[in-house]
Amino acid sequence: MDAMTTATAPLPALGPAPAPAPVWARRAAHAVALCAVRSGLWRIAMAAGAHVGYSDQVLRDVYDIPGWGIAYVVGLSVLAELAALFPLLLVSDRWRPLRPGVLAPLAWTASGVLVLVALWQLVVAFTAESQTYLSSGTAQTVWALAFAPLFAIPALMSAVTWSYAKRHRSRGHEG
Repeated sequence: MDAMTTATAPLPALGPAPAPAPVWARRAAHAVALCAVRSGLWRIAMAAGAHVGYSDQVLRDVYDIPGWGIAYVVGLSVLAELAALFPLLLVSDRWRPLRPGVLAPLAWTASGVLVLVALWQLVVAFTAESQTYLSSGTAQTVWALAFAPLFAIPALMSAVTWSYAKRHRSRGHEG
């Protein structure tokens, strides 16, 4: 009598397993998630009413804080951190919700979008209007320190994506 059930039967092999992600790619994937933390905490502090460099009038008129702006700012922080966890899928050996043929193009698209967003944010950061909202040079410095790590994300994401694509392409796991 066979004691093996469908629940305990091994899954059929789909070919050779891809090589594990190199240590540098794993570190880069984790760094992406960490890069988003400071700006998220800064936004949450702003939503909580902590003085982050904006006057009360700017918080009310521009960001609608207190009001619906709180939900927007906290939601943006949560969404940004969840998105920053995406590269961890590319280095995971255990959890693969998408096939490599789907995940690799998605990751390359995300990398390209992140480069464009970073370039756009540089333009926005240096416009006269965005700098006039902050109340002082100290506030601008704190803001810059909170958001500067975000500019490392496109390069880190591209490196992790390249590593993922290379590992899966070299093993014949395109689709």
